[in-house]
Amino acid sequence: MIEKALAGNNRYWTWMVFLLSIMGIGAICYTQQFAYGLGYTGMSRDVSWGLYISQFTFLVGVAAGGLMVVLPYYLHNFKAFGRVTILGEFMAIAAVAMCLLFILADLGQPMRALNVILHPTPNSMLFWDMIVLNGYLFLNVLVGWVVLHSEFKGVHYPAWVKPFIYLSIPWAISIHTVTAFLYCGLPGRHFWLTAILAPRFLASAFASGPSLLLLIALIIKRVSKFDVGNEAIQKLITIIGYAAIINFFFIGLEFFVAYYSNIPGHKHTLDYLFWGIDGFDNLVPFMRLSVILQIVSVAILLIPATRNNEKTVMLGCGLLFLGLWIDKGLGLVLGGFVPNPLEYITEYYPSLGEIAITLGVWATGFFILTILYKIAVSVKLESES
Repeated sequence: MIEKALAGNNRYWTWMVFLLSIMGIGAICYTQQFAYGLGYTGMSRDVSWGLYISQFTFLVGVAAGGLMVVLPYYLHNFKAFGRVTILGEFMAIAAVAMCLLFILADLGQPMRALNVILHPTPNSMLFWDMIVLNGYLFLNVLVGWVVLHSEFKGVHYPAWVKPFIYLSIPWAISIHTVTAFLYCGLPGRHFWLTAILAPRFLASAFASGPSLLLLIALIIKRVSKFDVGNEAIQKLITIIGYAAIINFFFIGLEFFVAYYSNIPGHKHTLDYLFWGIDGFDNLVPFMRLSVILQIVSVAILLIPATRNNEKTVMLGCGLLFLGLWIDKGLGLVLGGFVPNPLEYITEYYPSLGEIAITLGVWATGFFILTILYKIAVSVKLESES
């Protein structure tokens, strides 16, 4: 089936060349970081997790969001998701691949990743994060490829793959739960020290992942004959809307606990993120924009007049994805370091090289996703014709 990725029109190849050029720039910058060290980035002693780990955290949620199509289709036999499920599984593959690349970029020396295997420490959340991420990648590659190949051959997928399908459902929840434990298990960071962090991660994941999936599905519909169907679109919109509302509710709980309890440690990061502290306010415009984008997008996706229009649905999904990326891909991770436990403020500004490497990893993810979707769409259209 892989040969189907080698056939495409001029738009397809222009897109692939564009992604390869971004990947190339990112690779060049990474060689500079590899030679110089993490001083090449904007990270410091006080802000030791920067753009790389914030993207990793967000993309784990995007990968977990694929559960919202896998579970209804395989567990509840919701036939309307028949066309979109393979897209969700392949999106999870690309997202986890990006997660692993961001971890390697953040390690400085990528060979250090072998220490998790050569010197395993089961009492560390990093060890379990390695297990769940690689396990989820394996499950999605196995299930997605076997099911698609069976459809390519015109037969039903084999019975032996069903246990792996069912295993992937709780595994999707585990990848973001363990990622949340990486943060809320750190007692020195009040902003992350909350038992509701894992549910909050999952709520945002079930909004951001399906948002990107639906946005790409609608783009594919415009550039090809592949249509996931109106029933699937409307069901995804409902899932996205309610997940975004639940995420808002969880954020509201954080504000209530921080300001009603009046505990300084819980308030300081929220003060910094949304109002600034003593003139330090580099994330304030982003966080306020995030709230506006999420409110507008939820309104678009829940009002009947706009949720039934593909253009406004694409706009709503795009705005929600961007809003959640700012909230979780910038504010949640970077804000957790400011102020530090000694109440000293060190603001973080990513270097140009760091941004280029980040864009390179994102381009790599979309390159993988484009190849997988090209194969999936071609097989689906051929089997249905």
